[in-house]
Amino acid sequence: MLAAVDHVQLAAPAGSEDALRAYYVDVLGMTEIPKPPALAARGGCWFRSGPVQLHLGIEPDFRPARKAHPGLRVTGITAYATRLSSRGASVTWDDNLPGHRRFYSDDPVGNRLECLDPVT
Repeated sequence: MLAAVDHVQLAAPAGSEDALRAYYVDVLGMTEIPKPPALAARGGCWFRSGPVQLHLGIEPDFRPARKAHPGLRVTGITAYATRLSSRGASVTWDDNLPGHRRFYSDDPVGNRLECLDPVT
């Protein structure tokens, strides 16, 4: 039986780690967590915010997915969107999911992230 999602793996091109750190730490407010030494040799970086982990792995022929994305549940979505846009990140609101407020943002290498907050 599945109990939880441990992490989501996204791909990134070689050499993009500094740009990814700037976005995931400075813009999204996540914390970088160390990769195990055997995996660190492959490049990429891992991030956490509370129980949420995003792993960015290096893919030689990287192309960002056009539709695939992690859905990240947030609180205070309007303030969070303001945080992202004030730091230069894209914020595209979408009202097509009933019962939720949500927006999309792209990381520096083109990975799409969905941020959503249920309307109560």
